[in-house]
Amino acid sequence: MKAKKTYWIKHLALAGAVLALAACGLPRSGPSKQEIYAGSVQKNGDAYIVDVDTRVAREAAQVPAIGFSKDFQNSGVVGSDTIRPGDVLGISIWENVEDGILTTAGAPATLEQVQVDGAGNIFIPYAGRVKAAGNSPEAIRRVITSKLAEQTPDPQVTVRRMAGDGATVSISGAVGGQGVYPIERPTRTLNAMLARAGGVTIEPEIAKVKVIRGRNSGEIWFEDLFRYPNMDIALRGGDRILVEADTRTYTALGATGTQSRVGFESQTLSAVEAIAQVGGLSPATADPTGVFVLRNESAVVANAVLRRSDLRGPQRMVYVLNLTETNGLFMARDFVIRDGDTVYVTEAPYVQWSKVLTALTGTLATAGSISALNQSLAAE
Repeated sequence: MKAKKTYWIKHLALAGAVLALAACGLPRSGPSKQEIYAGSVQKNGDAYIVDVDTRVAREAAQVPAIGFSKDFQNSGVVGSDTIRPGDVLGISIWENVEDGILTTAGAPATLEQVQVDGAGNIFIPYAGRVKAAGNSPEAIRRVITSKLAEQTPDPQVTVRRMAGDGATVSISGAVGGQGVYPIERPTRTLNAMLARAGGVTIEPEIAKVKVIRGRNSGEIWFEDLFRYPNMDIALRGGDRILVEADTRTYTALGATGTQSRVGFESQTLSAVEAIAQVGGLSPATADPTGVFVLRNESAVVANAVLRRSDLRGPQRMVYVLNLTETNGLFMARDFVIRDGDTVYVTEAPYVQWSKVLTALTGTLATAGSISALNQSLAAE
């Protein structure tokens, strides 16, 4: 009877030790699946937990699009003969009178270095200020002729471009040749100008092109310049072009191959691709039923996902992917990861119990060693 009582005492002590170890917080990669669910709105938490299905994946895949505004797209290609600020013009004027206002009959008055000022104007004696920028040499000739006709009979005028480096763009970033380039006939569009600068020097899939024009700016994926010809905008003098790598990132935590902040490797990134980028699920510890994507969602998307209309402001959302379901991998493939997301994979339940038992057996072995040592010392 006494032996039986001792047996139960030992087992109760063992169970108590297991519970104590489990409660004291053994090392782990993060919260358990149950702990995450405990923080849901349904349990008085502050995050909405949503199982991903086809509809949810579609509603949550509203990735902000990038591209040029209508102002950029509607800007026509500047003609090769269009005068721009900074251009230098050569102007010759003939008069049909012996004693003209600028010259005598048969001898032209030649103005060889007339530079278009920053406001786009030139000054011609007796004609005054003439708007040159945006006009062709022929249009400028007609304006000058009309103004001089008020001072001298039937003047004859020629206008020619002497130098045309006034209209330039600056290109910087991940291109073959950074610098300032003139807008010429072959390089009047963005794509052509990038080619003139040696093309991009980073992976095309993650290259972004930004154009700053005055107070306006727009950006586009480099690949989209080829995919959508209407996005290959016409350039204007003073445009600043920047080519840089995609700066979007997500954070991978938990039972994955690597826990780190990871950059996007393509324009769109699915949950499956995001997990693959960090080495996949840990085969020794990961729970494939507990793949979570944590995100601060806009009210518009949150309302659509949750099928309601009363939410206001950003909402904390936790999207749940169960890779063991029949279409689980398809759902993970269709679910789009966004900038700033956190992808967290929980540990399998047995992992924590394995840690508890390991810690317990180690503790008991240590206790046994101490007991044996005490007995040895007592015997001496």
